[in-house]
Amino acid sequence: MHLFRSHNYQVFPDRCSVEKQTIRGISWTPLPEALDSKDTMKQFLSDRVVKAARSVYSVVIERNPGLIRDRKYHLKTHQCCSGKDLVDWLMTQNEGLQSRSQAVGMWQVLVDEGILLHKHELNFLDKDTQFYRFQDSQFGLNHTTNEKDSEDELQEALSLLSQLGPDALLTMILRKVRKELAAVLVFESHAKAGTVFSQGDKGTSWYIIWKGSVNVITHGKGLVTTLHEGEDFGQLALLNDAPRAATIILREDNCHFLRVDKQDFIRILKDVEANTVRLEEHGKTVLVLEKSYTVMSGTPEKILEHLLETIKLDANGNDAISCVSDFLLTHKVFMPSSQLCPALQHQYPAYQAELAEGSEQEKTAYVLNIKQKVVKLVGQWVALFGLLLKEDPIVLDFLEQNHQFDWFSNFEEPVGRIQPIRAHDKLYEIYRPDNKPLTLMLPVNTSVQDVMSAIGKAGGDHVLVKMNSTGRAQLKLDATAVYTALGLNERLFICTSSQVEQLTPLKEQQGPERGTTDILEQMSSKDVASELTNYDFELFTAMHEQVELVYYIFGRHKFPGAITANLERFVRRFNEVQYWVVTELCLCEDLVKRAILLKKFIKIASRLKEQKNLNSFFAVMFGLSNSAILRLYKTWERIPSKTKRIYCAHERLMDPSRNHRAYRLAVAKLSPPYIPFMPLLLKMTFIHEGNANYIDKLVNFEKMRMLAKTVKIVRGCRSQPYPSSPQRGLADRMFLEGPATRISTHTLSLRSPTNIRHYIQNLKVIDNQRKLTQLSRTIEC
Repeated sequence: MHLFRSHNYQVFPDRCSVEKQTIRGISWTPLPEALDSKDTMKQFLSDRVVKAARSVYSVVIERNPGLIRDRKYHLKTHQCCSGKDLVDWLMTQNEGLQSRSQAVGMWQVLVDEGILLHKHELNFLDKDTQFYRFQDSQFGLNHTTNEKDSEDELQEALSLLSQLGPDALLTMILRKVRKELAAVLVFESHAKAGTVFSQGDKGTSWYIIWKGSVNVITHGKGLVTTLHEGEDFGQLALLNDAPRAATIILREDNCHFLRVDKQDFIRILKDVEANTVRLEEHGKTVLVLEKSYTVMSGTPEKILEHLLETIKLDANGNDAISCVSDFLLTHKVFMPSSQLCPALQHQYPAYQAELAEGSEQEKTAYVLNIKQKVVKLVGQWVALFGLLLKEDPIVLDFLEQNHQFDWFSNFEEPVGRIQPIRAHDKLYEIYRPDNKPLTLMLPVNTSVQDVMSAIGKAGGDHVLVKMNSTGRAQLKLDATAVYTALGLNERLFICTSSQVEQLTPLKEQQGPERGTTDILEQMSSKDVASELTNYDFELFTAMHEQVELVYYIFGRHKFPGAITANLERFVRRFNEVQYWVVTELCLCEDLVKRAILLKKFIKIASRLKEQKNLNSFFAVMFGLSNSAILRLYKTWERIPSKTKRIYCAHERLMDPSRNHRAYRLAVAKLSPPYIPFMPLLLKMTFIHEGNANYIDKLVNFEKMRMLAKTVKIVRGCRSQPYPSSPQRGLADRMFLEGPATRISTHTLSLRSPTNIRHYIQNLKVIDNQRKLTQLSRTIEC
């Protein structure tokens, strides 16, 4: 029966052809023409495979005796080797292998011959918990040769196995397909001749003819072919997700079909191509693994159980630790601590209950092994989140009850100028209609309703409004985290519903009326860039990437009590620097000074790039590419050619084509510490919009891995401290309290690091694009 064709391979009913053939680029030589009978041919191949197995087995015993050894798995001892170890060994012996799946096919040849044996499994699996035994006594595998002959025989054996491997791998895949198909085939009967489907219809199923025949008709060609029992049709539209390419008409009454619907067809095809493994319990799939046995999807509990099994106590186990960290960094999305902690606690009695064999000593050792794995996972959890876990009472209670030692002894609160924003009380300024402020101390994640209650206006006609420099927008009463909802130059107002239309922005929201060109020209580009970088890095490190990225990307409202204030403050800083560049240039009326200032900003961008501060680099470049600045032709004409070339080179990094390839290549060359372009990183991370959190009610762990990758990128960026400026001293600290602090230019030079730092931390900007455009037209008509 012709099953189906995909872009990777073709499946045929008879695999005994002796012509020279090629599958996936691997060819094998035909057998002698004199061997006509199938039995003789099989015997010839079998003898050659046994000879090859002897060579391979001998080399394994002589050079890698530790590969075959006593192994204990679930309290049982086996003298065997794991599938993963065999594949690893074969990859080192044969440099021509392009993938591990090719090595799997070579070992599958020996499994098919019964030379390599597993107790239950017919398919060879590249897995460290799947064990195989060589049937050395039955096939006479023990033999000795000199070293030269041994190497020659090994290469000849590997050559044969690599030729037969693709066919064995294909047979293995077919077994999987047959098993998968048996579970989803639906019987469909047609009592009368007629149309099954028409050309142009949506493809919904694949059909195999059980009884009867059909005509295949296309527009313009008429009858193309006739299909009979055992043949199939309808798969093309499913593979290409396209309309039906032909009309299928029944040639007779009483036709019977075996039907596979589209969802099952695509799943089987993907499983075969990706070589996935599905684990079922009580008739339901609970875990899906890909060919490398990394988790693709599963129930939260089963993913956790699998990860605990893969943790190795006697080695670093980097692959397993990486997968565990992916789980821990994203668990809040699919398994909150209220679910994770009981699941970890459940591991102990669950494993003890499974112990039916072995001595008491062996049982005790086994249980201890499981507990040690749980402790290692919890240790990784603490290492990733640090003191943040102490803020979760459920986690803290779990740690105190089950592990009687101080997990947090090695962690200290970060000492720095910018302290992380947490759920503690924060000072709110809320303005009345007369623009007089009302100050309150409220938590960062306070909702609109909480603010109204604190003011004493809850339930009345009063509303809370946030206003920017261009307009206003009423916050919904169920809006949370008011503090972080404020953007650049936005303020909160409290008023009655009838007063909303009369509200006007504060004067400070409109931005400055005069620029600071005279101040900036006293500061060197390098010093300005350095202070931008120092301040950015402090904001960057104050952000809790482990949780804030997850909350921000999936939506803060989905996580009760979630805080994203630090991340949003850092993103807001990008906008502030961008508008600072535009504001200063548009407020500089003197053409000569404006050209000097434009050149200075280009030099600042260059310095920022040198300092690996990509966030402010892009902010400055975005400011320079603002329409209000690009239209200043007279100013740009005064820029030296060399500076223009530098600007153009920087512009190329902003090219969004090929998924921002220019930026990605530049970042790939950087070593930590560096500050990434955060808005772009967040944009590239919004993978969840096209990927569901759950697939068939299982956690989409592939998506979680991609999200964890972004979190790890952020962690890697700040894994090393930025070099501190030696000129900075205690005087810097007097400016920590923010804009309210004032500095006398008569006391300190404009060039002093303290004064530059104060200037950089308190930028005054115009964020009204219409106003900026008007200013631009005023200075250059």
